Amino acid sequence: MSTRTEHDTMGNVEVPSEAYWGAQTQRSCNNFKIGGETLPQPLIHALALVKKAAAATNVSLGRIKPEQADLITQAVDDVLNGKLDGQFPLVVWQTGSGTQSNMNMNEVLANRANEIAGTGLAAYQPVHP
Repeated sequence: MSTRTEHDTMGNVEVPSEAYWGAQTQRSCNNFKIGGETLPQPLIHALALVKKAAAATNVSLGRIKPEQADLITQAVDDVLNGKLDGQFPLVVWQTGSGTQSNMNMNEVLANRANEIAGTGLAAYQPVHP
């Protein structure tokens, strides 16, 4: 399996090169090998819809550019249409607070948005998780 190196506050971590998730999701996969039940699809879709609403709200507040919101919206639509179904590998038992599930969604949306923008995976420009 080929990998790419991602970096976060804890240092470098190897992520499968074709994955849309990033360092924090990979760390959770590496550190919480408990059970095989992943997050249910309706929960993933609900979280994606929250991110779509957040993008629209942040544009209206001047926090992000309309172009960024458009890219995030397109990425959310890909999640909702099943195009990114395999990109949510975290098990339901990995956390009680939802932090890693939230970051998994953020990383997937950012990477897909950047791919749409032409900058590719792990570029984190123009959209950062």
